[in-house]
Amino acid sequence: MVLRGKKAFNRILAASLSGIMAVSSFGVSAFAGTGTGTVLPSAGVDFVLSDEGKSVKDMQNEADESTSLKKVKEEQLASVDDGKLSSVTISPSATATATSSATSTAKTMLSSDLSELLEVEPLEEEDKTEEPAEKKIAETSISNTDKTLNEKERELDAKKEEEEFRNLVIADVHDYVNIRKEPSEDAEKIGKLYDNSVGEFISEQNGWYEIRSGSVTGFVKAEYCVTGDAAIDMAREVGERIAKVDTTTLKVRGEASTDSEVLGLVPDGEELSVVEELDGWVKVNIEEGDGYVSLDYVKLSTRFVKAESKEEEEARLAKERREREAAIAAANKVNAKKNGSSSSGKKQTVFASGAGSELGKSVANYALQFVGNPYVYGGTSLTNGADCSGFVMSVYKNFGVSLPHSSSADRSQGSAVGSISDAQPGDIVCYSGHVAIYIGGGQIVHASTKKTGIKVSNATYRNILAIRRIF
Repeated sequence: MVLRGKKAFNRILAASLSGIMAVSSFGVSAFAGTGTGTVLPSAGVDFVLSDEGKSVKDMQNEADESTSLKKVKEEQLASVDDGKLSSVTISPSATATATSSATSTAKTMLSSDLSELLEVEPLEEEDKTEEPAEKKIAETSISNTDKTLNEKERELDAKKEEEEFRNLVIADVHDYVNIRKEPSEDAEKIGKLYDNSVGEFISEQNGWYEIRSGSVTGFVKAEYCVTGDAAIDMAREVGERIAKVDTTTLKVRGEASTDSEVLGLVPDGEELSVVEELDGWVKVNIEEGDGYVSLDYVKLSTRFVKAESKEEEEARLAKERREREAAIAAANKVNAKKNGSSSSGKKQTVFASGAGSELGKSVANYALQFVGNPYVYGGTSLTNGADCSGFVMSVYKNFGVSLPHSSSADRSQGSAVGSISDAQPGDIVCYSGHVAIYIGGGQIVHASTKKTGIKVSNATYRNILAIRRIF
């Protein structure tokens, strides 16, 4: 609190005492006009209230200099609920009542003056009453409004997405359709639009669609593609709806609630397949099963396979050849040193059989040595614990191949394999938020969950997103 000085404070005390003394003396008349100098001296009392030795009378003289303050005090003393009285005569029989009333008035005046001069608002009692129903209704209304806005926003996004799908050109062929430099079968081939791959419609010329896809802009035969309304439904079928993790560690819960149990953890940057989109939540697929994540921590998008230019295809094939040759050389050195022994001391179990390279079988057999070891989120140790991508990365590192510590990034490693029926031992099998190594016979070895650790499973136990061949 900030005081305005000792003088102001002393004035307040003097004025208050005057009111109290006045109403405590019997036979007092003209109460509303009585001042400090009138009451106290007539009673033979002269108080000294300040450190400076000033008496009540002296302080009253100083108080009278402030005409505005005096006017306020007079109005407060003279006012009652039903109007103002200029004079009040108090009889002996009514003295007690008057004294009580006047004392209360004086206390009120003191409190009011103190609050005004000390620049302090009177303390208010804490309101412990129940929240008004009107406020609850208002908040509910706001919540409903937010929900309505979110629904409208989702509707707008859906319409926008539909328009984007309508403008797509999607290849509907057995393998691929050539992209040519001009709208003619005699024109130069500049790329390939693979089956279910997507391009952006630019124009139509004499039975040809001009498209833009990836780094390629050219023409494809219209009879091998769909666009317009026909592309909308097909885009939803061939497009992969993904939720990309946008936080350090994403918690996947059993239900669409922050109070629900945590099924699993997913690192930043991972891409999860979307099963269903809800209000504020999205259902995704992870190794532990289907779970829910908040839309606040993921970014949704629809991914399509794009065209590959002639130069990109040649560069990819050359890179695959170099990597395969380097991996084979490194693996041969490893096998020569190990002579078929296991670094972990466990008995090797060979699942690989039939078609496939010997190097791929070596990868599968090496990975099988660690079955039973623990799953550790973020781990890369084949003995002390690894997560799914850490397990695949460490197995291939033993053969001189560097892979990323990311299941979604593994989808672009090596070369593509059409289906599980074409898979060979050592191939990488990619799922939503998970990755494994194919060991042959329709089975995989993988670092599954914290509960199960590294184990063998059927390759088709979940929906396969991609199969990649390193060797």
